[in-house]
Amino acid sequence: MSQSSSHHHGHHHQHDHHDHHGHHHHHHRHDHARDGNKKGLILALIITTSIMLLEFFGGLVTGSLALLSDAGHMLSDAGSLLLSLVAISFAARPATSGKTYGFYRVEILAALFNGVTLFVIAFFIIQEAYGRFLAPPEIASGSMMLIASAGLAANLLSAWALMRKGDVRNNVNLRSAYLHVIGDALGSVGAMAAGLVMLLFGWYVADPIISVLVALLILKSAWGVIRHAVHILMEGAPARLNSKEVQKTLETIDGVIDVHDLHIWTITSGLDSLSCHLRIEDGRDSQHILQSAIQIIASRFHIHHTTIQVEASGILHERCEYEKGGGH
Repeated sequence: MSQSSSHHHGHHHQHDHHDHHGHHHHHHRHDHARDGNKKGLILALIITTSIMLLEFFGGLVTGSLALLSDAGHMLSDAGSLLLSLVAISFAARPATSGKTYGFYRVEILAALFNGVTLFVIAFFIIQEAYGRFLAPPEIASGSMMLIASAGLAANLLSAWALMRKGDVRNNVNLRSAYLHVIGDALGSVGAMAAGLVMLLFGWYVADPIISVLVALLILKSAWGVIRHAVHILMEGAPARLNSKEVQKTLETIDGVIDVHDLHIWTITSGLDSLSCHLRIEDGRDSQHILQSAIQIIASRFHIHHTTIQVEASGILHERCEYEKGGGH
């Protein structure tokens, strides 16, 4: 078992029993990483939320839409940081008899909600910017730049908190939070640039222009979030895997005649599942083949949550509805 299996809090597989001591060791190390991730996220969340409020009220006071839209961008970040935190804490909750996967999917539902909210925010920003293009209002550009630079400083601080405390390289959740924060810093830089242009040239149309750019940034991240969440809710295969390749690999196992009813899906980001049927030659040791299949899937494709049904060549079962419908 490799380390990456350690994020299965409660899923002890049958083949784990011989390796109990090692498994607990993984858990301990993983809890340590999880605490670091949690600390980094909480710190970044506090910083981001306070700057969001600063930019929101600052935008109202200075009359700058660029600041307001950057606050909207900050909200998108605060949302994604909160999601990552929710995901970490829900993942630690045990499964119940009604929800056998536990609460992993809460993260995906929250992400979907987050994505939709961002769309609405971006829409309002663009609508307001349109009005301002026609009649640009005057803006207190000096104060605006001051607030935007505070925003930039805070973003860099959040990025640093995530880098230092958390595992930005390997944890998909943390990496997305980190990228958000960096994207946010760009929004603040944009607002500062707009402030400078207005301060020097009194060119107040810079404000709606930058706001629209920030709104487009928000739309881009919202679209990514929605697409990803819907793909997971539709039980789509993880983007990193090619199910044809998985099937071919399983068919190369000695003694396997064919592989059917293969499904790969994501429970929540970073936690994938696979189920399939292996038809094997008569008289072969099915447990031995099962063990090979489990190991190949774990080592080559990093899926540690597998359900594999091994069948003798004589077993017949009805084709499933969706397979008929899929024109197989």
